[in-house]
Amino acid sequence: MSLFEVCQWIQDSQVGTAIRESIWIYPIILSVHLLALGTSVGTLLWFDLRLLGVFMRSRPVSEVYRSVMPWMAGGFVTMFLSGGLLFWALAAKCYGNTYFRIKLVAILLAGINALVFHRMTERSIDEWDTAAVPPLKARIAGLLSITCWMVTMVAGRRIVAGLQ
Repeated sequence: MSLFEVCQWIQDSQVGTAIRESIWIYPIILSVHLLALGTSVGTLLWFDLRLLGVFMRSRPVSEVYRSVMPWMAGGFVTMFLSGGLLFWALAAKCYGNTYFRIKLVAILLAGINALVFHRMTERSIDEWDTAAVPPLKARIAGLLSITCWMVTMVAGRRIVAGLQ
């Protein structure tokens, strides 16, 4: 069974069909997905702008992170689950969509960037936590995060436009 056939099977399942054909369910899931995206990426943007040294320069980076982390995490989990349901409804259509693939790669790169930041850059946070402008490696992590999430959002919008 090819990957496309698996996607077709997912899309044609009772759950996929019910989501796709409902006048209410698909739009509600899409709305939840967008609200979760705004919550997760919106709060992450505050942190990334602090890493870039352009926002909340007088607050320690660790303090900004602690204050936005619950919102980032909750929004991301909700965004991931609702995105999975949206994929479930249109898996075969998404399979061949270039923007869907771009979105997946951008999300993967955002995850790798976050992992590298937390495993390497954050280890030295005691040295630069209160600096108005963090070191270059922290600023790069913030810029990469913003870039990856912007690509994700643009590609996501193009997926929707391509499926209509």
